Amino acid sequence: MQTGAPSRTAMAVARARADHQTADEPRIFTDPLAERIVGPAAPRTSDFDRDLDDVVRRRRLMIAARSRFADDTVAAAIVAGTRQVVVLGAGLDTSAYRNTHSDVRFFEVDHPDTQAWKRHRLAESGVAVPDTLTFAPVDFERTDLGEGLSAAGFDRSGAVVFVWLGVVMYLTRASLTQTLRYLGGQDAPAEVVLDYLYPPSGSAAQQARADRVAAVGEPWIGQYTAEEIGAELSAAGFARIQDLPAAEIVARYTNRTASGTSDSGPHLIHASTA
Repeated sequence: MQTGAPSRTAMAVARARADHQTADEPRIFTDPLAERIVGPAAPRTSDFDRDLDDVVRRRRLMIAARSRFADDTVAAAIVAGTRQVVVLGAGLDTSAYRNTHSDVRFFEVDHPDTQAWKRHRLAESGVAVPDTLTFAPVDFERTDLGEGLSAAGFDRSGAVVFVWLGVVMYLTRASLTQTLRYLGGQDAPAEVVLDYLYPPSGSAAQQARADRVAAVGEPWIGQYTAEEIGAELSAAGFARIQDLPAAEIVARYTNRTASGTSDSGPHLIHASTA
């Protein structure tokens, strides 16, 4: 991303979530704030998707499915008693603003530039920042996550759900390892929902999009097999690991049959330390 500007990929993801509200049936993920927070000036089609019409809808559905999967996981954890949710690389995520539990505290962690731009958009669009939300500006490659969350008031002794979507593919292996070990090293039970990309499958459309993302300074530098990401999670202290291709999650929410190979494209993980 460019210094002083919001992440362009974060903008593209937010636009996909907003467009899903009116473009897809059945709707997988409902977010009444998505269009407001993105704003009318945001382009309907990102440069990353130009001339890739055959993959735009599939990608939009996968983004909606991962958001729904995260929402469902957080909801179940809250029912079980968890009262802290940390959204890592929050972008224009709206889960904290849709939270209806006054005793559940949300923390949004993101690059300082993206976070500053988001706060400006919140003010412009009239979306109030709830008392249950705290911002924690952190650059994953340069700032210690634990220090950033501690400064924001995060309680390591309380159960927590970490939501980490759309970030792993932009991190070095060292940053992935360091972050996962912090997530799994809490003093209380911890859960994480994250997504990651498999190594290139040879798809021309996937390669074209990867090249365009790299051209704006946000290259995919972290891609893993299920075995590699599973080993990282286990070493970090996560005992229960569920790894699902995003296509299967989309199929689950749309009552359709999953297509494609099980080891291609993005995957979603739900892992817990207990």
